[in-house]
Amino acid sequence: MNSKHPTAESHPMLRGSGEINELYREVVKCTACLRIVDFRTIIAREKRKQFMDWTYWGNGVPGYGDINGELLLVGLAPAAHGGNRTARVFTGDKSAEFLIMCLHEAGLANQPNSDALDDGLELYNTFMTPVLKCVPPQDKPTAEELRTCSTYFSRELELLKNVKVILALGKIAFDGCLKYYRQFYDFKMKDFPFGHDVSYEIANGIILKGSYHPSPRNVNTGRLNKNMMLKLLNGLPLK
Repeated sequence: MNSKHPTAESHPMLRGSGEINELYREVVKCTACLRIVDFRTIIAREKRKQFMDWTYWGNGVPGYGDINGELLLVGLAPAAHGGNRTARVFTGDKSAEFLIMCLHEAGLANQPNSDALDDGLELYNTFMTPVLKCVPPQDKPTAEELRTCSTYFSRELELLKNVKVILALGKIAFDGCLKYYRQFYDFKMKDFPFGHDVSYEIANGIILKGSYHPSPRNVNTGRLNKNMMLKLLNGLPLK
């Protein structure tokens, strides 16, 4: 595998014949949101200077990790020069550096880095996915784009049958999780305010936790730091 030229054939979540592999093949081919498709295509063509020798992925990005895991990490969307380049969520950008380092120290990943499809990253009892499968302009999806992509997110949640804890990274991901469960349970969004390390039992014993997003802005300003994230991760009710 040449990590600088990611392909569907080299992607571990696209090669299998299971239902989740079939779902992700649909995600990769999706062109439903024209504004986002235009943006991800432009980013993939113009690239960032230090990645000019890469062939950017430039498509919808599958989830990654242990499909039988008890912990589901939910982010907002692939980063323009991270997942949109590397084809893997939380890979190749500053948010990934912070998050995977913390997962490693908490015993949920085999290594502290997430750089490319062939870097050997393994997640333990953990799966991660974005609520929006493509990078939106300015990292700000419209309500309609989130609604359109929620069909994929809903199908993921149905297929990830062993999930006991959902850790939503940022308010948009947190609200996306609540909206999924609100289809089946009668509750009001305002009864579940977002915050860092908040915890709610929402459905059939499933726990939804919130975390500030591990973005450079949050980390550089000290809104989120390593000790805060490790305290959260080490306190998760996992086997």
